[in-house]
Amino acid sequence: MQLDPTSSSIVDVIVFQYNPDTVTRTLQPRSMTGEPGDRLEVLRLTGPPHETIKLEAEFDAVEHLNQPSSPDPRNAPVIEGGLLPVLASLEALITPSADQLLATDALFDQGTLEVAPTEAPLIVLVWGIKRVIPVLVGSLSITEEAFDPQLRPIRVKASLELKVLTTNDLPATHLGSTLYVSYRRAAEALAALVAATDVRPLGLEHLP
Repeated sequence: MQLDPTSSSIVDVIVFQYNPDTVTRTLQPRSMTGEPGDRLEVLRLTGPPHETIKLEAEFDAVEHLNQPSSPDPRNAPVIEGGLLPVLASLEALITPSADQLLATDALFDQGTLEVAPTEAPLIVLVWGIKRVIPVLVGSLSITEEAFDPQLRPIRVKASLELKVLTTNDLPATHLGSTLYVSYRRAAEALAALVAATDVRPLGLEHLP
């Protein structure tokens, strides 16, 4: 899902047709490096962890093509262009629009000394109601596996590597920061469900 970070309005929603079988999450702590023998810093965390998410989404046009008269609003684009519209939406996650590219070139042609890079919509990965995560696409790999007679892809796999955006990456007032804090609060609430202080399941009567 893409959101306008200023108005919070939805720009685009991309729905995975088939949920990925696996999602790989890698978290690296932000901590004080400290010098050897520095006994005060080793346990200090300087911010939220660096988190990356890797997943492979699948899209298949066959179901839509087999039911061309279905009222499902997703049918018409697939019948018209196969999975090209879906691929275009994925590519738009990391590509400035043609108008933005032309506008930037026009500023350079006018002799503007400093041109601010184009700000993209905020990308949000919705992985269930407990995990609504602001992310940045680090890489996108697309594999087109089958085609119709017009060479339009009808089965596609998209591999995405996503960097989770945290309060270290965005201003405190940014929509992405608000979403990240909500994501962390949801995780803390889940952790509280299994929190315990009884050490007997570990084979101990008490700490040494």
